[in-house]
Amino acid sequence: MLMAHPVVLGNLIEQYETLLLLRAENGSPEVRRRLDDLGYSLCIATGTRDVDTALVAGRYRLPGARAHDDSILPRRV
Repeated sequence: MLMAHPVVLGNLIEQYETLLLLRAENGSPEVRRRLDDLGYSLCIATGTRDVDTALVAGRYRLPGARAHDDSILPRRV
């Protein structure tokens, strides 16, 4: 599978999240279309089928994302 360049992937994620923060889904048809286009591009760039999965996969592929983050693993006693 082709991999998106980290800069491109980071830019897509940033744009998508910015539009979400601005509540673009309630905005004009052009803004909603841009949000849909960004979501589609994220899915293509990450090889996924839905935007939420694409965001997780995209963040995982960014530089520094795998730096010993064990926060989802159960704690050993």
